[in-house]
Formats: sequence, structure tokens, C-alpha cells
Amino acid sequence: MAALLIIFAKEPLPGQVKTRLSPPLSAAAAARLYKNFLEDILEEMGRLTDLSLALAYTNSPSRLNFFRRGEPCVRPGRWANTRFAPTFNPLLNATQYYTPATALNFFKKLAPADVLLFPQEGADLSERLVHAFDRGFIGGFETVLVRNSDSPDLPGEVVAAGRRALETHGADLVLGPNPDGGYYLVGLKKSQPQLFQGISWSSPNVLADTLDRARELSLSPYLLPSWPDIDTIADLRAFAARPPLPDRPGRGSYRCARELLAALPTKN
Repeated sequence: MAALLIIFAKEPLPGQVKTRLSPPLSAAAAARLYKNFLEDILEEMGRLTDLSLALAYTNSPSRLNFFRRGEPCVRPGRWANTRFAPTFNPLLNATQYYTPATALNFFKKLAPADVLLFPQEGADLSERLVHAFDRGFIGGFETVLVRNSDSPDLPGEVVAAGRRALETHGADLVLGPNPDGGYYLVGLKKSQPQLFQGISWSSPNVLADTLDRARELSLSPYLLPSWPDIDTIADLRAFAARPPLPDRPGRGSYRCARELLAALPTKN
């Protein structure tokens, strides 16, 4: 129960994931590629010892439906915290819920049985991160790390180094920078909800903003090696140009990327 790694992920539905790759990829091809990302990430992260694994998933917005007879919908229990949860909005309609037969069922089939599954909660990324960390710490974990699902070739040893920085090197905060100014991983030893306030998400300033907040909160940060996301077609081409070693992660994603890129018209 010492450490928990939470993977933020989406159900790989066409038009809902990796949208910056489409075009030139089709929406279906981008979704297929992202599914390979998830498979590679779960395989590599599953090799980490003495670290529990969780997957925080999002439902597709298109799956918000009105409750009708025969639809597999759920009401939140009276114990559930629905302050930010998208499962129920009394201002819109008292019977409006997400159907669980989408993302949850998909990830039940995709993830190993020992991977904890739970929905992301929050109106924006700040709130979703706060809720995810709270789940981990309330669950009894002493160290909680959250990583993205856009870096299928990220080695598990990098995540393990982040855990060690928190547990034995005196760091209060671990960040894994992206070349684009964001980060692929964030880790904490206790809940820090103010850390994620005032961040310019989806901008080149995410890492800098977070480090500024860390200084304001007197947190000691530790930076892991920079690692790229795969968001654009240029990112995908760069990824496909560097084959992973036989024992390195990302092999399924690499094969899929090469196949999809080879099928594109030459002008792309």
C-alpha cells in the first residue's frame, strides 16, 4: 500500500481521442493508435514492483443520455461525492446520467484484474488531478503518482525514479517534463490541491506555472528526464523514426504508427 500510480486515460472512440492527429489520420485510425498506447502503457507499468496501479478513465461526452427503460444507466449512491462528478446534474434533468456500459466496460476488458478502475471527477484538469490524488491518499497510499497516456514508450524505470525521489530523496513534488512545456507525470507525498490552481492548461507554460505554484507552497520539486508526448503528426513521425529496443516499451504503438503512416498519401 506504499505507492500508487494512476494512469489518466480515455475510452478510445473515434473523434474523441488524439484529435490533433486527424487529419491526416482518420478518426478511426487515431483511436486505434491510442488503444495501442494504452496497451503498451499497461504492459510496461504492470512490470513495476511494489507499486499499485490504477486507471482513471473518462466517458465520452456523447455518452451522456437521458434515462430510458432498458438503458444501462446508474444513479450515484447517497454516499457518492457528486460535487464535480458528471454522472448527475439536477439543473439539467433529474434523470440524466452517464451510461457505465462504455468506458468502464472497455477498461475492465483492457486492464488486468488487479488494476483499480475509477472515473475522473472534475470540471477541468485541475479538479480531476485533485480528486485523483485524494483517492490515492484516502485509500492509504503514502506516495501517489499520476501519469498521462500520450507517451507509450515511457520506461517504467523513469516512473520508479520519480517514486524514489519522493520516498528517499526528500522531494515533495516530482514532475516529468515534456519538450512542449507540459509534463507527463506528477507525484506527491500528500494532497496539495492548491498546486493545481491557476495553471494555464494546454499551453507551453504548464510546467513553469506548476513550478511557480510549488515555490509559493514551499514544495521541493524534483524533475525527471524530459520525455515527449505524441500529440501531432510530427510527433508521430518522430516516434516512428526511432524504433524501440527489443526490451523497451512502446513496441505495439510503434508498429501501429508505422503502418498508419505508410498508408497515408505521399503528400502528407
